[in-house]
Amino acid sequence: MKRSARLALAGLGAAALVAPVVAAAGAVGAASAQPAPVRRAWPVVTSTPIKHVVVIFGENVSFDHYFATYPKAANIPGETSQGSSAPAPRFTASPLTPRHIATLAQDRLLAPNNPNAAQPQRLTPGQAVTCDQDHTYTNEQKAYNAGAMDKFVEFTSRDACAAPMYGRPGLTMDYYDGNTVTAMWNYAQHYAMSDHAFSTTFGPSSPGAINLVSAQTHGVKEFNADGTPAATPASGDYTVRFPDAKGVGTMTGDPDPVYDDCSNNSHTRSNTLAAMTGRNIGDLLNAKKVSWGWFQGGFTPTTAAAGGAPASCLATHTNVAGVSSTDYNPHHEPFQYYASTANPHHLPPATVAEIGHDGQANHQYDMTSFDQVVGTDNLPAVSFLKAPNYQDGHAAYSDPLDEQHFIVKEVNAIQRSKHWKDTAIVLAYDDSDGWYDHVAAQVRNASNTTDDAAFCTDAAASGVPIAKGYQDRCGPGPRQPLVVISPFAKTNYVDHRQTDQASILRLIEDNWGVGRIGDGSADAWAGSLRGLFAFDEAHAPQVILDETNGTVTSVHRTSQD
Repeated sequence: MKRSARLALAGLGAAALVAPVVAAAGAVGAASAQPAPVRRAWPVVTSTPIKHVVVIFGENVSFDHYFATYPKAANIPGETSQGSSAPAPRFTASPLTPRHIATLAQDRLLAPNNPNAAQPQRLTPGQAVTCDQDHTYTNEQKAYNAGAMDKFVEFTSRDACAAPMYGRPGLTMDYYDGNTVTAMWNYAQHYAMSDHAFSTTFGPSSPGAINLVSAQTHGVKEFNADGTPAATPASGDYTVRFPDAKGVGTMTGDPDPVYDDCSNNSHTRSNTLAAMTGRNIGDLLNAKKVSWGWFQGGFTPTTAAAGGAPASCLATHTNVAGVSSTDYNPHHEPFQYYASTANPHHLPPATVAEIGHDGQANHQYDMTSFDQVVGTDNLPAVSFLKAPNYQDGHAAYSDPLDEQHFIVKEVNAIQRSKHWKDTAIVLAYDDSDGWYDHVAAQVRNASNTTDDAAFCTDAAASGVPIAKGYQDRCGPGPRQPLVVISPFAKTNYVDHRQTDQASILRLIEDNWGVGRIGDGSADAWAGSLRGLFAFDEAHAPQVILDETNGTVTSVHRTSQD
Protein backbone atom coordinates (compact mmCIF):
# COMPACT_ATOMS: atom_id res chain seq x y z
CA MET A 1 0.00 0.00 0.00
CA LYS A 2 1.36 3.40 -0.94
CA ARG A 3 1.68 6.00 1.79
CA SER A 4 -0.78 8.32 0.08
CA ALA A 5 -3.39 5.56 0.15
CA ARG A 6 -3.22 5.36 3.94
CA LEU A 7 -3.91 9.00 4.62
CA ALA A 8 -7.56 9.88 4.01
CA LEU A 9 -10.20 9.29 6.65
CA ALA A 10 -13.08 8.19 4.47
CA GLY A 11 -16.69 8.83 5.40
CA LEU A 12 -16.16 11.59 8.00
CA GLY A 13 -18.05 14.83 7.59
CA ALA A 14 -17.62 18.26 9.06
CA ALA A 15 -19.50 17.27 12.19
CA ALA A 16 -16.64 14.96 13.16
CA LEU A 17 -14.27 17.95 13.39
CA VAL A 18 -11.46 15.60 12.44
CA ALA A 19 -8.29 16.31 10.52
CA PRO A 20 -8.40 14.17 7.40
CA VAL A 21 -6.20 14.62 4.37
CA VAL A 22 -7.66 15.98 1.16
CA ALA A 23 -9.94 13.69 -0.81
CA ALA A 24 -7.38 13.18 -3.55
CA ALA A 25 -5.35 11.04 -1.17
CA GLY A 26 -7.90 8.24 -1.42
CA ALA A 27 -9.27 5.84 1.19
CA VAL A 28 -7.32 4.75 4.20
CA GLY A 29 -7.46 1.52 6.16
CA ALA A 30 -8.74 1.43 9.72
CA ALA A 31 -6.57 0.56 12.70
CA SER A 32 -7.14 -3.12 12.00
CA ALA A 33 -5.69 -2.90 8.47
CA GLN A 34 -3.10 -5.45 7.43
CA PRO A 35 0.40 -4.12 8.22
CA ALA A 36 2.59 -3.14 5.33
CA PRO A 37 5.65 -5.33 4.79
CA VAL A 38 8.63 -4.22 6.82
CA ARG A 39 11.40 -2.91 4.58
CA ARG A 40 14.68 -3.01 6.43
CA ALA A 41 17.28 -0.33 5.88
CA TRP A 42 20.31 -1.08 3.76
CA PRO A 43 23.77 -0.70 5.28
CA VAL A 44 24.66 2.97 4.95
CA VAL A 45 28.06 4.63 5.06
CA THR A 46 28.26 7.74 7.24
CA SER A 47 30.65 10.65 6.82
CA THR A 48 31.60 10.59 10.52
CA PRO A 49 31.88 7.85 13.17
CA ILE A 50 28.32 8.78 14.25
CA LYS A 51 25.90 5.95 13.45
CA HIS A 52 22.95 7.23 15.49
CA VAL A 53 21.64 10.77 16.01
CA VAL A 54 19.01 11.35 18.69
CA VAL A 55 17.44 14.83 18.83
CA ILE A 56 15.60 15.64 22.08
CA PHE A 57 13.49 18.60 21.08
CA GLY A 58 12.19 20.67 23.99
CA GLU A 59 9.85 23.62 24.24
CA ASN A 60 10.14 27.36 24.67
CA VAL A 61 13.44 28.28 26.30
CA SER A 62 15.87 31.09 25.54
CA PHE A 63 19.58 30.69 26.23
CA ASP A 64 19.61 33.39 28.92
CA HIS A 65 16.56 31.83 30.58
CA TYR A 66 18.64 28.73 31.40
CA PHE A 67 22.26 29.93 31.27
CA ALA A 68 22.25 33.62 32.33
CA THR A 69 24.83 33.09 35.10
CA TYR A 70 26.48 29.86 33.92
CA PRO A 71 28.63 28.40 35.43
CA LYS A 72 27.90 30.15 38.75
CA ALA A 73 24.83 29.06 40.73
CA ALA A 74 23.53 30.85 43.82
CA ASN A 75 23.50 27.72 46.05
CA ILE A 76 21.24 29.42 48.61
CA PRO A 77 20.85 27.33 51.81
CA GLY A 78 17.35 26.13 52.59
CA GLU A 79 15.94 26.30 49.06
CA THR A 80 13.69 23.48 47.95
CA SER A 81 12.39 22.62 44.50
CA GLN A 82 8.75 23.10 43.57
CA GLY A 83 6.71 20.07 44.53
CA SER A 84 9.44 18.71 46.82
CA SER A 85 10.58 19.09 50.40
CA ALA A 86 14.08 17.90 49.55
CA PRO A 87 16.90 20.46 49.38
CA ALA A 88 17.49 21.87 45.93
CA PRO A 89 20.69 20.54 44.31
CA ARG A 90 23.86 22.56 44.59
CA PHE A 91 26.13 23.19 41.63
CA THR A 92 29.88 23.77 41.59
CA ALA A 93 31.57 24.25 38.24
CA SER A 94 34.81 22.71 37.10
CA PRO A 95 37.76 25.13 37.13
CA LEU A 96 38.26 24.16 33.48
CA THR A 97 34.96 25.72 32.43
CA PRO A 98 35.54 28.20 29.57
CA ARG A 99 35.76 31.78 30.74
CA HIS A 100 34.32 33.43 27.66
CA ILE A 101 30.61 32.65 27.32
CA ALA A 102 27.93 35.05 26.09
CA THR A 103 25.88 35.12 29.31
CA LEU A 104 24.15 37.98 31.09
CA ALA A 105 26.68 37.72 33.90
CA GLN A 106 29.76 37.82 31.68
CA ASP A 107 28.34 40.57 29.48
CA ARG A 108 27.45 42.60 32.61
CA LEU A 109 23.74 42.78 31.92
CA LEU A 110 22.45 41.56 35.26
CA ALA A 111 20.75 44.00 37.64
CA PRO A 112 21.14 46.95 37.81
CA ASN A 113 22.80 47.23 34.40
CA ASN A 114 20.16 45.90 32.02
CA PRO A 115 18.64 48.40 29.54
CA ASN A 116 15.17 46.81 29.58
CA ALA A 117 12.28 48.26 31.59
CA ALA A 118 12.68 45.56 34.27
CA GLN A 119 15.85 44.04 35.62
CA PRO A 120 16.58 40.29 35.33
CA GLN A 121 15.85 38.30 38.47
CA ARG A 122 16.78 34.76 39.43
CA LEU A 123 13.89 32.28 39.53
CA THR A 124 14.27 29.90 42.44
CA PRO A 125 13.82 26.11 42.24
CA GLY A 126 10.50 26.72 44.02
CA GLN A 127 9.32 28.86 41.08
CA ALA A 128 9.71 26.24 38.39
CA VAL A 129 6.19 26.65 36.96
CA THR A 130 5.69 30.16 35.58
CA CYS A 131 3.43 32.13 33.27
CA ASP A 132 3.83 31.51 29.55
CA GLN A 133 5.31 34.42 27.56
CA ASP A 134 4.35 36.03 24.23
CA HIS A 135 6.34 34.32 21.47
CA THR A 136 4.63 35.45 18.29
CA TYR A 137 6.58 36.15 15.11
CA THR A 138 6.04 39.92 15.12
CA ASN A 139 6.27 40.67 18.83
CA GLU A 140 9.57 38.84 19.19
CA GLN A 141 10.99 41.12 16.50
CA LYS A 142 9.55 44.19 18.20
CA ALA A 143 11.22 43.14 21.46
CA TYR A 144 14.56 43.30 19.61
CA ASN A 145 14.01 47.03 18.93
CA ALA A 146 16.19 47.00 15.78
CA GLY A 147 18.89 45.06 17.63
CA ALA A 148 19.01 47.09 20.85
CA MET A 149 17.39 44.08 22.65
CA ASP A 150 15.66 46.35 25.16
CA LYS A 151 11.88 46.10 24.57
CA PHE A 152 11.12 42.62 25.87
CA VAL A 153 9.01 43.86 28.79
CA GLU A 154 6.80 45.89 26.45
CA PHE A 155 6.28 43.21 23.80
CA THR A 156 6.76 39.69 25.18
CA SER A 157 6.27 39.77 28.95
CA ARG A 158 3.16 38.10 30.35
CA ASP A 159 3.33 38.84 34.02
CA ALA A 160 0.18 37.41 35.60
CA CYS A 161 -1.35 33.94 35.49
CA ALA A 162 -3.39 31.67 37.70
CA ALA A 163 -1.89 30.05 40.78
CA PRO A 164 0.10 27.85 41.28
CA MET A 165 2.02 29.39 38.39
CA TYR A 166 4.48 32.16 39.29
CA GLY A 167 4.38 35.61 37.75
CA ARG A 168 5.70 39.09 38.41
CA PRO A 169 6.01 42.39 36.49
CA GLY A 170 8.70 41.96 33.84
CA LEU A 171 8.73 38.15 34.14
CA THR A 172 10.21 37.74 30.65
CA MET A 173 13.55 38.97 32.01
CA ASP A 174 13.95 36.18 34.56
CA TYR A 175 16.27 33.17 34.53
CA TYR A 176 17.12 29.90 36.27
CA ASP A 177 20.52 28.69 37.38
CA GLY A 178 22.20 25.36 38.13
CA ASN A 179 20.09 24.85 41.25
CA THR A 180 17.04 24.33 38.98
CA VAL A 181 18.32 23.40 35.51
CA THR A 182 20.97 21.20 37.09
CA ALA A 183 21.00 18.51 34.42
CA MET A 184 21.47 21.01 31.60
CA TRP A 185 24.40 22.61 33.41
CA ASN A 186 25.97 19.22 34.14
CA TYR A 187 25.66 18.13 30.51
CA ALA A 188 27.29 21.41 29.49
CA GLN A 189 30.12 20.72 31.94
CA HIS A 190 30.93 17.29 30.47
CA TYR A 191 30.08 17.78 26.80
CA ALA A 192 29.79 20.60 24.24
CA MET A 193 27.42 23.55 24.28
CA SER A 194 26.75 26.42 21.88
CA ASP A 195 26.19 29.98 23.04
CA HIS A 196 25.25 31.10 19.52
CA ALA A 197 22.47 28.68 18.52
CA PHE A 198 19.23 30.31 17.37
CA SER A 199 15.76 29.58 16.05
CA THR A 200 15.83 29.39 12.27
CA THR A 201 13.04 31.98 12.18
CA PHE A 202 11.13 34.07 14.68
CA GLY A 203 7.88 32.66 16.06
CA PRO A 204 6.32 29.84 18.08
CA SER A 205 6.41 26.03 18.25
CA SER A 206 5.11 24.84 14.89
CA PRO A 207 7.53 26.89 12.75
CA GLY A 208 10.37 25.73 15.01
CA ALA A 209 9.41 22.09 14.58
CA ILE A 210 9.01 22.52 10.82
CA ASN A 211 12.43 24.18 10.62
CA LEU A 212 13.96 21.21 12.42
CA VAL A 213 12.72 18.72 9.83
CA SER A 214 12.62 20.78 6.62
CA ALA A 215 14.11 24.25 7.27
CA GLN A 216 11.21 25.58 5.22
CA THR A 217 8.16 27.25 6.77
CA HIS A 218 6.93 28.35 3.34
CA GLY A 219 4.65 25.87 1.60
CA VAL A 220 1.70 25.74 4.01
CA LYS A 221 -1.89 25.34 2.80
CA GLU A 222 -5.09 25.82 4.78
CA PHE A 223 -7.88 23.29 5.38
CA ASN A 224 -11.19 23.45 7.16
CA ALA A 225 -11.67 21.46 10.34
CA ASP A 226 -13.32 18.65 8.37
CA GLY A 227 -10.25 18.33 6.15
CA THR A 228 -11.68 19.99 3.05
CA PRO A 229 -9.52 22.61 1.36
CA ALA A 230 -10.25 26.11 2.60
CA ALA A 231 -11.00 28.95 0.26
CA THR A 232 -7.96 30.98 -0.76
CA PRO A 233 -7.03 32.58 2.57
CA ALA A 234 -6.62 36.28 3.12
CA SER A 235 -3.25 37.65 4.22
CA GLY A 236 -4.66 38.21 7.72
CA ASP A 237 -5.28 34.51 8.19
CA TYR A 238 -3.76 32.69 11.16
CA THR A 239 -2.85 29.52 9.27
CA VAL A 240 -1.33 30.83 6.03
CA ARG A 241 0.48 34.14 5.73
CA PHE A 242 0.81 35.92 2.36
CA PRO A 243 -0.58 33.14 0.16
CA ASP A 244 0.01 32.95 -3.56
CA ALA A 245 -2.71 32.35 -6.14
CA LYS A 246 -2.83 28.67 -5.15
CA GLY A 247 -3.29 29.45 -1.46
CA VAL A 248 0.27 28.48 -0.55
CA GLY A 249 2.06 30.73 1.92
CA THR A 250 4.19 30.79 5.07
CA MET A 251 3.52 29.38 8.52
CA THR A 252 4.16 31.79 11.40
CA GLY A 253 1.60 30.51 13.94
CA ASP A 254 0.60 27.21 15.55
CA PRO A 255 -2.15 25.61 13.42
CA ASP A 256 -2.70 21.91 14.00
CA PRO A 257 -1.83 19.49 11.16
CA VAL A 258 -4.57 18.33 8.81
CA TYR A 259 -3.16 14.79 8.63
CA ASP A 260 -3.86 14.01 12.30
CA ASP A 261 -7.02 12.58 13.90
CA CYS A 262 -6.07 14.20 17.21
CA SER A 263 -5.87 17.76 15.89
CA ASN A 264 -8.29 20.34 17.23
CA ASN A 265 -8.11 18.79 20.70
CA SER A 266 -9.09 15.39 19.30
CA HIS A 267 -11.78 16.83 17.00
CA THR A 268 -13.62 18.85 19.67
CA ARG A 269 -12.75 22.24 18.12
CA SER A 270 -13.25 23.72 14.66
CA ASN A 271 -10.07 25.69 13.96
CA THR A 272 -8.59 25.70 10.49
CA LEU A 273 -5.81 23.18 9.90
CA ALA A 274 -2.57 23.17 7.95
CA ALA A 275 -0.69 20.96 5.50
CA MET A 276 2.87 21.44 4.33
CA THR A 277 3.94 20.92 0.75
CA GLY A 278 7.50 20.11 -0.20
CA ARG A 279 9.96 17.64 1.31
CA ASN A 280 11.22 16.93 4.81
CA ILE A 281 14.16 14.99 6.22
CA GLY A 282 12.02 11.87 6.47
CA ASP A 283 11.56 11.89 2.71
CA LEU A 284 15.31 12.25 2.18
CA LEU A 285 16.14 9.45 4.64
CA ASN A 286 13.53 7.17 3.08
CA ALA A 287 15.05 7.69 -0.36
CA LYS A 288 18.42 6.52 0.99
CA LYS A 289 16.88 3.64 3.03
CA VAL A 290 18.12 5.17 6.30
CA SER A 291 16.02 4.17 9.32
CA TRP A 292 14.38 6.96 11.29
CA GLY A 293 11.46 7.86 13.51
CA TRP A 294 9.67 10.62 15.42
CA PHE A 295 8.72 9.51 18.94
CA GLN A 296 6.27 11.61 20.97
CA GLY A 297 4.65 11.26 24.37
CA GLY A 298 0.91 10.64 24.20
CA PHE A 299 0.93 9.59 20.54
CA THR A 300 -0.83 6.30 21.38
CA PRO A 301 -4.57 7.02 21.09
CA THR A 302 -6.86 6.77 24.09
CA THR A 303 -9.55 5.76 21.59
CA ALA A 304 -8.43 4.04 18.39
CA ALA A 305 -9.81 4.93 14.98
CA ALA A 306 -12.52 2.46 14.01
CA GLY A 307 -15.55 2.23 11.76
CA GLY A 308 -14.91 5.57 10.12
CA ALA A 309 -14.53 7.38 13.45
CA PRO A 310 -11.23 9.14 14.15
CA ALA A 311 -8.79 8.35 16.93
CA SER A 312 -8.58 10.48 20.07
CA CYS A 313 -5.47 11.33 22.10
CA LEU A 314 -6.68 12.51 25.50
CA ALA A 315 -4.27 11.02 28.04
CA THR A 316 -3.22 13.58 30.67
CA HIS A 317 -0.56 14.16 33.33
CA THR A 318 0.11 16.89 35.88
CA ASN A 319 3.35 18.81 36.33
CA VAL A 320 5.16 19.41 39.63
CA ALA A 321 2.70 22.20 40.50
CA GLY A 322 -0.35 20.03 39.81
CA VAL A 323 -1.25 21.73 36.51
CA SER A 324 -2.85 19.16 34.20
CA SER A 325 -2.45 18.95 30.42
CA THR A 326 -3.03 16.43 27.67
CA ASP A 327 0.11 14.48 26.82
CA TYR A 328 -0.06 14.81 23.04
CA ASN A 329 0.16 18.10 21.19
CA PRO A 330 -0.46 17.81 17.42
CA HIS A 331 1.22 21.08 16.47
CA HIS A 332 4.44 19.83 18.07
CA GLU A 333 4.56 16.88 15.61
CA PRO A 334 6.02 18.29 12.36
CA PHE A 335 5.82 15.13 10.25
CA GLN A 336 2.01 15.10 10.63
CA TYR A 337 1.84 18.20 8.40
CA TYR A 338 3.19 16.24 5.40
CA ALA A 339 1.12 13.66 3.52
CA SER A 340 4.22 11.57 2.83
CA THR A 341 5.20 11.10 6.48
CA ALA A 342 1.92 11.35 8.41
CA ASN A 343 0.27 8.64 10.49
CA PRO A 344 -3.26 10.15 10.72
CA HIS A 345 -4.85 7.37 12.81
CA HIS A 346 -1.83 7.05 15.13
CA LEU A 347 -1.47 3.40 14.18
CA PRO A 348 1.18 1.55 16.20
CA PRO A 349 4.03 -0.32 14.53
CA ALA A 350 2.87 -3.80 13.56
CA THR A 351 6.00 -5.29 15.17
CA VAL A 352 9.04 -4.00 17.02
CA ALA A 353 11.05 -4.76 13.87
CA GLU A 354 8.99 -2.17 11.98
CA ILE A 355 10.18 0.68 14.21
CA GLY A 356 12.32 2.99 12.12
CA HIS A 357 11.20 1.40 8.85
CA ASP A 358 8.27 1.57 6.45
CA GLY A 359 5.04 0.15 7.84
CA GLN A 360 1.62 1.13 9.08
CA ALA A 361 3.03 3.61 11.62
CA ASN A 362 4.88 5.43 8.82
CA HIS A 363 7.80 6.38 11.13
CA GLN A 364 5.56 8.18 13.68
CA TYR A 365 5.46 6.56 17.12
CA ASP A 366 4.73 6.91 20.79
CA MET A 367 7.71 7.45 23.12
CA THR A 368 7.21 3.92 24.43
CA SER A 369 8.40 2.61 21.05
CA PHE A 370 11.75 4.35 21.47
CA ASP A 371 12.12 2.89 24.95
CA GLN A 372 11.50 -0.55 23.42
CA VAL A 373 14.35 -0.31 20.93
CA VAL A 374 16.94 1.99 22.53
CA GLY A 375 19.19 -0.91 23.56
CA THR A 376 18.48 -3.20 20.62
CA ASP A 377 19.55 -3.61 17.02
CA ASN A 378 16.27 -1.93 16.02
CA LEU A 379 17.33 1.54 17.20
CA PRO A 380 16.83 3.82 14.18
CA ALA A 381 19.77 5.71 12.73
CA VAL A 382 17.91 8.99 13.31
CA SER A 383 15.45 9.51 16.17
CA PHE A 384 13.54 12.62 17.20
CA LEU A 385 12.20 12.55 20.77
CA LYS A 386 9.35 14.76 21.99
CA ALA A 387 8.26 14.61 25.61
CA PRO A 388 4.62 14.57 26.65
CA ASN A 389 3.41 18.10 27.29
CA TYR A 390 3.99 18.10 31.04
CA GLN A 391 7.66 17.19 30.52
CA ASP A 392 8.55 19.30 27.46
CA GLY A 393 9.73 22.41 29.35
CA HIS A 394 6.99 24.76 28.07
CA ALA A 395 6.10 27.42 30.64
CA ALA A 396 2.69 27.11 32.36
CA TYR A 397 1.91 23.45 31.72
CA SER A 398 5.50 22.20 32.05
CA ASP A 399 8.67 23.33 33.79
CA PRO A 400 12.43 22.66 33.93
CA LEU A 401 12.08 20.05 36.70
CA ASP A 402 9.67 17.81 34.80
CA GLU A 403 11.66 18.43 31.61
CA GLN A 404 14.85 17.37 33.37
CA HIS A 405 13.29 14.06 34.42
CA PHE A 406 12.43 13.22 30.80
CA ILE A 407 15.78 14.25 29.34
CA VAL A 408 17.88 12.44 31.93
CA LYS A 409 15.81 9.26 31.68
CA GLU A 410 16.30 9.06 27.92
CA VAL A 411 19.97 10.12 27.91
CA ASN A 412 20.80 7.61 30.65
CA ALA A 413 19.11 4.85 28.66
CA ILE A 414 21.15 5.70 25.57
CA GLN A 415 24.39 5.96 27.53
CA ARG A 416 23.80 2.56 29.14
CA SER A 417 23.09 0.95 25.78
CA LYS A 418 25.52 -0.62 23.32
CA HIS A 419 24.83 2.29 20.96
CA TRP A 420 26.38 4.98 23.16
CA LYS A 421 29.79 4.44 21.56
CA ASP A 422 28.59 5.80 18.20
CA THR A 423 25.69 8.09 19.10
CA ALA A 424 25.27 11.88 19.13
CA ILE A 425 22.44 13.29 21.25
CA VAL A 426 21.38 16.86 20.50
CA LEU A 427 19.39 18.80 23.11
CA ALA A 428 17.59 21.64 21.33
CA TYR A 429 14.43 23.74 21.45
CA ASP A 430 11.61 24.81 19.14
CA ASP A 431 11.38 28.47 20.21
CA SER A 432 12.29 30.90 22.98
CA ASP A 433 8.77 31.41 24.42
CA GLY A 434 9.52 35.13 24.35
CA TRP A 435 11.92 34.86 27.29
CA TYR A 436 14.52 37.61 27.22
CA ASP A 437 17.84 36.94 25.54
CA HIS A 438 20.48 39.58 24.95
CA VAL A 439 22.23 38.18 21.85
CA ALA A 440 20.89 38.70 18.33
CA ALA A 441 21.96 36.61 15.38
CA GLN A 442 23.32 37.98 12.15
CA VAL A 443 20.29 37.84 9.85
CA ARG A 444 20.78 35.32 7.04
CA ASN A 445 17.30 35.48 5.51
CA ALA A 446 15.32 38.73 5.54
CA SER A 447 11.63 39.58 5.26
CA ASN A 448 9.81 42.80 4.54
CA THR A 449 6.09 42.59 5.26
CA THR A 450 3.59 44.12 7.65
CA ASP A 451 4.41 41.21 9.98
CA ASP A 452 8.03 42.32 10.28
CA ALA A 453 9.60 44.88 12.59
CA ALA A 454 12.72 46.95 12.03
CA PHE A 455 15.17 44.17 12.88
CA CYS A 456 14.05 42.26 9.78
CA THR A 457 12.98 45.07 7.47
CA ASP A 458 16.30 46.84 8.03
CA ALA A 459 18.08 43.63 7.05
CA ALA A 460 16.07 43.47 3.83
CA ALA A 461 16.83 47.11 3.10
CA SER A 462 20.55 46.49 3.62
CA GLY A 463 20.60 43.74 1.02
CA VAL A 464 20.13 40.56 3.05
CA PRO A 465 18.33 38.22 0.63
CA ILE A 466 14.76 36.97 0.92
CA ALA A 467 15.25 33.38 -0.21
CA LYS A 468 13.07 32.54 -3.23
CA GLY A 469 11.04 35.65 -2.38
CA TYR A 470 9.24 33.73 0.37
CA GLN A 471 8.28 36.29 3.03
CA ASP A 472 7.77 35.85 6.80
CA ARG A 473 10.81 33.62 7.23
CA CYS A 474 13.10 36.20 8.81
CA GLY A 475 15.90 34.66 10.79
CA PRO A 476 17.69 33.41 12.60
CA GLY A 477 15.39 34.37 15.45
CA PRO A 478 15.94 34.19 19.22
CA ARG A 479 18.87 32.39 20.85
CA GLN A 480 18.26 29.03 22.52
CA PRO A 481 20.27 26.38 24.40
CA LEU A 482 21.95 23.67 22.35
CA VAL A 483 24.00 20.88 23.91
CA VAL A 484 25.64 17.91 22.17
CA ILE A 485 26.05 14.79 24.31
CA SER A 486 28.27 12.19 22.66
CA PRO A 487 31.52 10.27 23.06
CA PHE A 488 32.66 12.44 20.13
CA ALA A 489 31.68 15.76 21.76
CA LYS A 490 34.34 18.15 22.93
CA THR A 491 34.36 18.24 26.72
CA ASN A 492 33.39 21.28 28.78
CA TYR A 493 33.46 23.27 25.57
CA VAL A 494 31.45 26.26 24.36
CA ASP A 495 31.17 26.89 20.63
CA HIS A 496 30.63 30.49 19.49
CA ARG A 497 29.86 29.94 15.81
CA GLN A 498 26.35 30.89 14.67
CA THR A 499 24.00 27.95 14.11
CA ASP A 500 20.25 27.45 14.12
CA GLN A 501 17.65 24.66 14.12
CA ALA A 502 18.41 23.92 10.47
CA SER A 503 22.00 23.14 11.52
CA ILE A 504 20.69 19.97 13.22
CA LEU A 505 18.97 19.05 9.97
CA ARG A 506 22.22 19.74 8.12
CA LEU A 507 24.18 17.46 10.50
CA ILE A 508 21.85 14.61 9.63
CA GLU A 509 21.88 15.40 5.91
CA ASP A 510 25.67 15.51 5.78
CA ASN A 511 26.27 12.45 7.93
CA TRP A 512 24.09 10.22 5.75
CA GLY A 513 24.64 12.02 2.45
CA VAL A 514 20.96 12.56 1.69
CA GLY A 515 21.25 16.02 0.12
CA ARG A 516 19.39 19.25 0.91
CA ILE A 517 15.66 19.97 1.14
CA GLY A 518 15.84 22.66 -1.56
CA ASP A 519 13.41 25.40 -2.64
CA GLY A 520 15.06 28.05 -0.51
CA SER A 521 15.34 25.90 2.62
CA ALA A 522 17.56 27.23 5.41
CA ASP A 523 19.74 24.10 5.55
CA ALA A 524 21.52 25.61 2.53
CA TRP A 525 23.04 28.38 4.68
CA ALA A 526 22.77 27.09 8.27
CA GLY A 527 26.04 26.95 10.19
CA SER A 528 27.68 23.61 10.90
CA LEU A 529 27.60 21.79 14.26
CA ARG A 530 30.89 20.05 13.48
CA GLY A 531 32.72 22.49 15.75
CA LEU A 532 31.15 20.82 18.80
CA PHE A 533 32.75 17.46 17.94
CA ALA A 534 36.30 16.13 18.22
CA PHE A 535 36.29 12.92 16.19
CA ASP A 536 40.06 12.41 16.33
CA GLU A 537 40.59 13.13 20.03
CA ALA A 538 39.97 11.22 23.27
CA HIS A 539 36.32 10.36 23.67
CA ALA A 540 34.08 12.15 26.18
CA PRO A 541 32.96 10.16 29.23
CA GLN A 542 29.69 8.43 30.00
CA VAL A 543 28.02 10.66 32.61
CA ILE A 544 24.97 9.24 34.39
CA LEU A 545 22.73 11.76 36.13
CA ASP A 546 20.06 11.41 38.79
CA GLU A 547 16.66 11.58 37.09
CA THR A 548 15.11 13.46 40.01
CA ASN A 549 17.58 16.28 40.59
CA GLY A 550 20.01 16.23 37.66
CA THR A 551 23.13 15.68 39.78
CA VAL A 552 26.01 13.47 38.63
CA THR A 553 25.88 9.91 39.96
CA SER A 554 28.72 8.35 37.97
CA VAL A 555 31.34 9.18 35.35
CA HIS A 556 32.96 6.47 33.21
CA ARG A 557 35.50 6.88 30.47
CA THR A 558 34.06 5.73 27.15
CA SER A 559 35.91 2.90 25.43
CA GLN A 560 37.22 3.70 21.96
CA ASP A 561 37.11 0.06 20.88
